[in-house]
Formats: sequence, C-alpha cells, structure tokens
Amino acid sequence: MTNDVKLNKSASAPGKRRKIASLDRRKARAGWFFVLPFLIGFVVIYLPMIYDSLVMSLSEIHMAEAGAGGYSLEFVGFKNYVDAFSSDPLFAKRLVEGLQTLAFDIPSILIFSLFMAVMLNQKMAGRAVFRSIFFVPVIISTGIMETIAAQDILNNYMGSTDGIDDGSGSSAASELVSSMDLQMLFANMKVGTEIVDYVVTAINNIFNIVNRSGVQMLIFLSALQSINPAIYESCKIDGATSWETFWKITFPMISPMILVNGIYTIIDSFTNSQNVVMAYISETYSKGSEVLSSAMAWIYFLIVILVVAVIGAIFSAFVFYGRKSE
Repeated sequence: MTNDVKLNKSASAPGKRRKIASLDRRKARAGWFFVLPFLIGFVVIYLPMIYDSLVMSLSEIHMAEAGAGGYSLEFVGFKNYVDAFSSDPLFAKRLVEGLQTLAFDIPSILIFSLFMAVMLNQKMAGRAVFRSIFFVPVIISTGIMETIAAQDILNNYMGSTDGIDDGSGSSAASELVSSMDLQMLFANMKVGTEIVDYVVTAINNIFNIVNRSGVQMLIFLSALQSINPAIYESCKIDGATSWETFWKITFPMISPMILVNGIYTIIDSFTNSQNVVMAYISETYSKGSEVLSSAMAWIYFLIVILVVAVIGAIFSAFVFYGRKSE
C-alpha cells in the first residue's frame, strides 16, 4: 500500500510541473500581448525615424537644382559630430547646463518623493485624499497646465509694467528664499556655501519638483506597502527606534525602487519640454541645420545612456533584493 502511494505521487509530480510551466507560459504570452501595441508602433513608426536620424547625422545634405526638387545625402562620417563642438560653441555650454540640471533633479526629486511617500504611508484621516492631491499634477501636467507653466504667464504678467506693480518685478524678489536667509539660519551650524546654494535652488524650484514627483511617489508608496508589517513589529519589540528602523529595514527594502525611480527621473528629465539641451537642438533644427541638429541629438542621447549606465551600476551595488524562501 505504501509503495502504491509513492508511485502515485511520483507519477503526479511531472504532471504538476508541466502545469506550472504551462501557467508561466500563459503569463508570458499575456505580457507580450499587452506590450504588443507598443512594439508594433515602435517598429512601424519610431524605428524608421531613428534610422533616418542616424543616417542624417552621418551625412551632408545637397539640395537639388532649382526646379528639380528633392535632396541627396553624402556620407561624411563623424564630421557633424565634430562640428557640433567645434563650429557651435553654445552646444557644449548647453550640454553642461543640461547635465547640471540632471544632477540637481535626481536627488531633489528622489528625496522629496521618498519623504512624501513615507508621510502618506502613515495612518491618518484623509490619507487617500492627500495621495490624490499629490498625484494630481501628474495628470494635469500633460495638457494646458504644462503650457501655462512653461510660458510662466502669471509671473511674466506680474513682473511686467502692465500688471500690478507690487514691487516684485525683479527676479530676486520673486524667489521664496535667498542665500542670505539660509546663511543666517545656518550661521552656527558650519554649513558650506555649496549646500546652502543647493537648498536655496531646491526651495525656489519646489513647484517643478512637486510637479515631477508624482510617479516616483506612487512607486515608493507601493514599495512601502509591500513590506511585511511583521518586520516592523519585530523591530519594535527589540527596541529599535524609528530612525534605526528606517535605515536598517525600510531603506534597504525599497532600494530597488530607488534605482527604478532614479532611471525614470533621468529619462523624464531627458524628454522634458523645459530641457535646455533639447530646446537648443530644436532651435538649431528650425534654423535649417538638420544634419547638425541630428548629430547633437545623438551626442546627447549617448551621454544620457552613459549616465543611466553609470548610475545604474552605482545604485545596483547598494540594492537589496529580498529572496523568497524556497
């Protein structure tokens, strides 16, 4: 009787493994089905455009004779890439400004979104309402509000002579805080001027930071909610403080999402309409320098890919991936 039971179990085991594998295959097919529209659009629409842009960046345009119409491309190699730095001195300057903005956006947005996610994860009245309020800018920033924010219509009107003269026409008066304020605040704390300038810039740029932190905040919030509450209960029983619990438990557990949000912030800054490098590339293209602007775009794209790879490698060294028990 015991041998029969063992034979039945061994006979049913392969069937069970095949059933699990079949379920995994069905999930994989469902995943491909959901990304299929994007893949079709990328191959049919975006891939030819990317190829044309790459070919144009490596070529020189020769317009046809008057009345004939059209143009021809002559392969010149990396001449346009060299000309982007040698013949246009402003491109290198805009490139440095764009990288400086990128270096400022990443820590500011990540710190603010993580702080707000921790706050919104606490038990309090109206928690769902506060979460919706902080995510609303992500929804409305894709429409007319983005255009209004980019043009800064209200600030320009208040600062013009046609608007209300309240003495805030100067750019210094429109700032929330100044370096002098923080220097007085941190006078006895021995804080360096670089940190003061960074904090001043972050506070004066708070609208843009809040406006671009909604997705990161949502990702951090989902990561916080995925942590097992039993871990926090064990820490409380052992006498750990809230500060120790955050750095020893919460921060390592959500470190994979820090990597995801860091890469997302880089891509978002790269495609932002207020990006100084992209704006300058569009301006160069509108002036009739199609091949030069294509080379500039590819240079910036390769630099951003390099930044993503470096940050991904640095963050990956500190990311903690919890292993599920077998």
